[in-house]
Amino acid sequence: MKSDVRKWMPWVTLVSDVLLINLAFPIAYWLRYDLQLFRSVDPANNVPYSVYIPLVAILTVVLLLANRREGAYDVRRGRSFFDEIYGVINAMTTGIMLMVVLVFFWRRLFYSRVIFVYAGILIVILLGFARIVRGIIMTRLRQAGNGVDRVLIIGAGEVGRTVMRNVIAQLELGYRVIGFLDDDPLKNSSDIGPIRALGPIENLPQVITANDIDQVIITLPWQYHRKIVRLVMESQDAGVRARVVPDLFQLSLGGVDAEAINGIPLISVKESSLTGLNRASKRAFDLILAGLGMIVSAPIWLLVALAIKLDSPGPVLFKQARAGRDGKPFTVFKFRSMRQDAEAELEQLLEQNEASGPMFKIREDPRRTRIGRIIRQTSLDELPQLINILRGEMSLVGPRPALLTEVAQYQDWHRKRLEVQPGLTGLWQVSGRSDLSFDEMVMLDIYYAENWSLGMDIRILWRTVPQIIFGDGAY
Repeated sequence: MKSDVRKWMPWVTLVSDVLLINLAFPIAYWLRYDLQLFRSVDPANNVPYSVYIPLVAILTVVLLLANRREGAYDVRRGRSFFDEIYGVINAMTTGIMLMVVLVFFWRRLFYSRVIFVYAGILIVILLGFARIVRGIIMTRLRQAGNGVDRVLIIGAGEVGRTVMRNVIAQLELGYRVIGFLDDDPLKNSSDIGPIRALGPIENLPQVITANDIDQVIITLPWQYHRKIVRLVMESQDAGVRARVVPDLFQLSLGGVDAEAINGIPLISVKESSLTGLNRASKRAFDLILAGLGMIVSAPIWLLVALAIKLDSPGPVLFKQARAGRDGKPFTVFKFRSMRQDAEAELEQLLEQNEASGPMFKIREDPRRTRIGRIIRQTSLDELPQLINILRGEMSLVGPRPALLTEVAQYQDWHRKRLEVQPGLTGLWQVSGRSDLSFDEMVMLDIYYAENWSLGMDIRILWRTVPQIIFGDGAY
């Protein structure tokens, strides 16, 4: 039986914290007493490291307790990198301030309070790096199915799909949706990407047993409260934790704001995150980076254009109608990677389609040219989309620009991805690219539209770099 990372990772984190804290202090001693960095040490106060060992032991215990309070050893909690670093800084500040106060009241004048500042900075750096490594390991293991709760969702409406896309977009939460139940025959008969349709709600006990479910998340409309209570009881009888997501009178969970006045909850419809100042800041961000990108990549444009011309007859640029924000058509620009008459051959290849939903993708597309294979694998074919960004038709980050024929086949919930401008890269690209199913891609796009922030754009752009270098999912 495979070992659960959630059982041993907290102990690994605890031991590594002890080692790194006790590594940071000797380095701080070396900086303070040997290098005498920034400030010289009075010879009368030059003491050996052994003098500090009792304080280091106390500091270690204090920091471990402070980190525990910050949730550092609870890997079941979904925490972002910024939450982890904030927790480290908060715990370190608490510990170091306590040590400085302790030294002050101890009145041992040969102790240097500056050394605690050096130690604090080093502890943040070392523990922060350790948290990054742990996050990478946890993500990889969770992608492989280790350390995740197997979740069953009851209800495949808007609320249910909101839960699905949040789980797919945030692997660090530690959940894997195995499937869903719904009484609507149109919904319970077709899978949503990798999330299996497991039939009607009455199948709950059998599905829990057959699929080794850890949690049940109920997303039924509020008027079914009697059925919800029964489902909670059935889940508990099967030894599985059940949680209920209120649909807030059938409003999308991503579209509401909640606040309180002296404990009285107030719920309102939330404005789109990409309006007003947010939209202006995203546009300014796009213009600056796209403009710089055009200048820096100019030599690459010339080399790629020359290679395309020498490789096959036809224009350098490929132009195609795509759906922009709100489905408005625009012309997308790409470096031509296929034969000149490639679109006319599409119908003959439809049976080889490897993509789900309305998309068309095949790994070994016979229409690609020799240069086309290279620029598709390295994503150089998408460089001309910087023109679309400067023209305001696209953004650096956003949903994949869809073909008009694809949009015509969208279900109603798919159309929500059209609420924001398409992007050169996006959450879909850094989460699997062409290896994703169509429904998975749509869920990620909607999650992005509902949760946009400039910080998210920066993180996606940063994560795009290794995707381009290694060509993951590109074909």
